[in-house]
Amino acid sequence: MKRSFTRSLLLAPALLGSLALLALRHASTVVPDPDNAGLKLPAGFSALKVAETGGRARHITITPQGTIFVKLNRPNAAGKGLLMLRETSGGKAEVASAFGNYGGTGVYSTPEYLYASSDQDVFRYKLNGKGEVVNPEQPEKIVTGLLNRRQHESKSITLDREGNLYVNVGAYSNTCQVKDRQKGSLGRPNCPILDSAGGIWQFRADKLNQTYGNGIRYATGLRNVVGLDWNAQANQLFVMQHGRDQLYDNFPALYDSKQSAELPAECMYALKRGDNAGWPYLYYDGQQRKKMLNPEYGGDGKKEATGNYLEPAAAYPAHTAPDALLFYTGTMFPERYRNGAFIAFHGSWNRAPEPQKGYYVVFQPFKNGKPSGDWEVFADNFAGSEANAAAGRPEHKPCGLAQGPDGSLYVTDDKKGTIYRIVYAKK
Repeated sequence: MKRSFTRSLLLAPALLGSLALLALRHASTVVPDPDNAGLKLPAGFSALKVAETGGRARHITITPQGTIFVKLNRPNAAGKGLLMLRETSGGKAEVASAFGNYGGTGVYSTPEYLYASSDQDVFRYKLNGKGEVVNPEQPEKIVTGLLNRRQHESKSITLDREGNLYVNVGAYSNTCQVKDRQKGSLGRPNCPILDSAGGIWQFRADKLNQTYGNGIRYATGLRNVVGLDWNAQANQLFVMQHGRDQLYDNFPALYDSKQSAELPAECMYALKRGDNAGWPYLYYDGQQRKKMLNPEYGGDGKKEATGNYLEPAAAYPAHTAPDALLFYTGTMFPERYRNGAFIAFHGSWNRAPEPQKGYYVVFQPFKNGKPSGDWEVFADNFAGSEANAAAGRPEHKPCGLAQGPDGSLYVTDDKKGTIYRIVYAKK
């Protein structure tokens, strides 16, 4: 060990020089699209369309070698739900292979393994020194038999630094009503859905064929989490919850359509084992900054919820559907972005008659592992125009986020399958 360390020191100047040259060459090959791929970005940033996958691209991960893996919501025409892309010229990429005969959302990579989820299971693939899958047709099944009732069914995943795997199991309900999404229907007492859904489960990332019995219900009271990431600075799991729908539709005597469009907030939570965020008994009113009792459980728009429920770490506009969360650790972007969070908002469907909203990537500043200051729209116009967004007819819907080896930000689109790459040029 000592000899190799000494040798590394002797080689360091030449090695660092070569690496710097390689990085410079790599960076110089990224050619933004003349129109920044149609996106609106802060000054100094530019973008390009990396590839067109043709499928509903959900989450994305990139290995240290620059190999790109994309999870498709449904298998493509060849019956494959995972795509591997390699970079070509100008920073673009092409699909090099496809594998996995299942759809889904989750995908995550470590230097040794690629993890991917269907809507019921989590798989693991061994990676070689090039960041390529060596067993595409023979993955290991890490978790099996997770609940899928075809509502909030996506199984998003992330890992911590101790080899633990975290999986969202979304609630197959709006608010645990006796008759789901029906006008006036009340909530089921001691919501039974929470036994196997409506929370985050923790498993070991290296143990095969785990089921609910092998896992830990890490946090509960979370209606549906699609975006989640491990914050290395805080050494803590952060998640983005999709808030409830249809306050006005189901309880028109208590809420008007405008209130229903603006409530409840989409919330970021910083989780610890045993936390309870309160679904289905409460929602978070971002305007009043209060936890409110849901009408299904005796609320009237004025009663605050009581109980030991988690406070949100941050709150965002209602019904905008946060589908990805990424803590930025790269050095390409200016220093203010370091350790902050990027969030991809898929966009709303149920704000009518108010304009629909979302279809953008926002940046949430962090300080010392906690949100600090107001969030801001970072990348906009995925919808193609303000009119498209307001009408709920976007051209593209941002869904997944990943950080490239050079610090660039990749964004997937789960409507047409476009992959975007956002870069920064120092002035």
